[in-house]
Amino acid sequence: MSSLTALVLDAEALYQELLRGVRMLATGSTRLVGITSGGAWLAQRLQKDLGLPGEAGTISSALHRDDFSSRGMASAAATSLPFEVDCADILVLDDVLYTGRTLRAILNELYDFGRPAQVRLAVLVDRGGRELPVQADFAAARVSLPASQSLALAQDSAGAFSFRLKESN
Repeated sequence: MSSLTALVLDAEALYQELLRGVRMLATGSTRLVGITSGGAWLAQRLQKDLGLPGEAGTISSALHRDDFSSRGMASAAATSLPFEVDCADILVLDDVLYTGRTLRAILNELYDFGRPAQVRLAVLVDRGGRELPVQADFAAARVSLPASQSLALAQDSAGAFSFRLKESN
């Protein structure tokens, strides 16, 4: 269990770094889309903190996962894109980039809604371990974790971010 306590990530400090990175990537026409659920929390908060008009989109990977039959449909897994996807400049947000499989699935989901002009990715944490040739255009932090551990963003009732680090079975 000592390896679980060795990693200390300040999610709020990393959010400030992500905010800086997204400011550099976004233009006046960029639409934010967060991957359910951690990425959606990030996109909603970034939308507000950047003063962008409208609302951020939320996208689910559930219907396009290659492991859908074993995972099933999450109750909160619904895609909501409150803007036209065709020809849009889209910045996808996620909390943790790992194998790339979730991103592959959400790209399939996104293209079900139209053909964007551009899709980029910004993440809070890139933990390596890619199974697909996917990389973030911006990562607030890069960490290395054993495959037996998972890292996920949590949000409290006041909207503050923290991380949960769990040992997988």
